[in-house]
Amino acid sequence: MKMRIVLFFLMITIVGFLPPAYTQIPEFRAAWVASVVNIDWPSSKNLSSENQQSEFISMLDMHQRNGMNAVVVQIRPAADAFYPSELEPWSEYLTGKQGKAPVPYYDPLAFMIAETHRRNMEFHAWLNPYRAVFNVNLSSIAPDHITRKHPEWFIDYGDAARTTRYFDPGNRQGQDFVTRVVQDIVKRYDVDAIHMDDYFYPYRVAGKEFADAKSYAQYGNGMSKDAWRRSNVDSIIVKVHDAIQAEKPWVKFGISPFGVWRNQSQDPRGSNTQGGQTNYDDLYADILLWLEKGWIDYVAPQLYWEIGHSKADFMTLLNWWGKNTYGKHCYIGIGYYRAGSNGAWRDQSQLPKQIEAMRKTANIHGAIYYNSSSFKRNPNGWNDLLREKYYKEAAPVPEMDWLPKKPAK
Repeated sequence: MKMRIVLFFLMITIVGFLPPAYTQIPEFRAAWVASVVNIDWPSSKNLSSENQQSEFISMLDMHQRNGMNAVVVQIRPAADAFYPSELEPWSEYLTGKQGKAPVPYYDPLAFMIAETHRRNMEFHAWLNPYRAVFNVNLSSIAPDHITRKHPEWFIDYGDAARTTRYFDPGNRQGQDFVTRVVQDIVKRYDVDAIHMDDYFYPYRVAGKEFADAKSYAQYGNGMSKDAWRRSNVDSIIVKVHDAIQAEKPWVKFGISPFGVWRNQSQDPRGSNTQGGQTNYDDLYADILLWLEKGWIDYVAPQLYWEIGHSKADFMTLLNWWGKNTYGKHCYIGIGYYRAGSNGAWRDQSQLPKQIEAMRKTANIHGAIYYNSSSFKRNPNGWNDLLREKYYKEAAPVPEMDWLPKKPAK
């Protein structure tokens, strides 16, 4: 009898140390953490290493309490690095001056990955592929920055408010350099995914042409300029995909495009929307091709509009993307930051309706919320709704059966 009692309490003790069983179906739940101009983290260029770490831990704990199982963190906002790199200098958004290491020294990327994994959450490393200098008049540019080493690879584009320096997507050497950056990250760090956002060719500025005539003359090969530009973006996607597969084939590759691929008025395959700019025609990003070819593992379209929007209705776009995943995962980008911006976003039911609609739509596997800092003010009480209802029960990240399993340590 005594032995049975001992065994009973031993079993209770062992079970107490086991991770909780998931009761929810797999669902991706993440927040975007933007570092460019210190939008989310770190909150200032002047924080000590200790304060940076403390901020990140507090942010992670908040998202974990809200039921998130992943974070998408911007680690390369402008051809710079939130980690020690032989290819690119330390980011000015980390230390205030590009090229300056954290003091006291630490590796922010290694730290962030470790803290994220400690909470059983995924870490998706977010890179801006082609932005090299955020503001040519104000940004800190280190002497060894790639724009100083190879100025011929870059094109300035913008308006009176801000001019940004971009890699010329048509420059093959620039493509190869960006690919080496990705390969270096995947090789040295335990990231769960490489994530790129919507900035391929820049959003159009009225009356200004992106000055890539020289590379078009060199590499155009008789194609129309639009087709050539799309082929350039296709090329970097293929190169990054192949580089990831060569290093660690279990690491995912995801893209977060602008919410409208093409309007139906431009293409019968497009959505019933009136997007002023589109991925295909203005950013030269043919997302559907990348999904169809299997060059990316997930798509996270930025559907930051409300239900009933006159030109880009959330429900219309949700259903359209659900029908165009080509068997890959689709995580909907939700505009959490929009809370309070107009009547629709002051309505507490806006987010619940979006979550419920996503869960009812075939081929939708979860959501990513922009942006992390918006959660601090618990807009419309939505943090409470996530914790108490929609994300109350923990859920695993959906598995991708086309990728190999990550080897056990």
